[in-house]
Amino acid sequence: MDRLHRCLSRAVDILARLGGNVRRLRLEKGWSQEAYAFEAGVHRTYVSEIERAKRNPTATIIEKLARPLGVPPGQLLD
Repeated sequence: MDRLHRCLSRAVDILARLGGNVRRLRLEKGWSQEAYAFEAGVHRTYVSEIERAKRNPTATIIEKLARPLGVPPGQLLD
């Protein structure tokens, strides 16, 4: 069970890091969630859920999120 707990904890950490980076970069651009969602081609509520670490996006979605921010997808996970 300890190994499962560590694995889940790492997944939550990654989602929180992704959400924090998306939010920080979005705010640096001066975009609302709605404006950013339009640029990324996703729904505004999806952006909100990403920023709150409530979604586990696919690699394709991470690429869609990174493109309008002008960063490589991997940077959203750093």
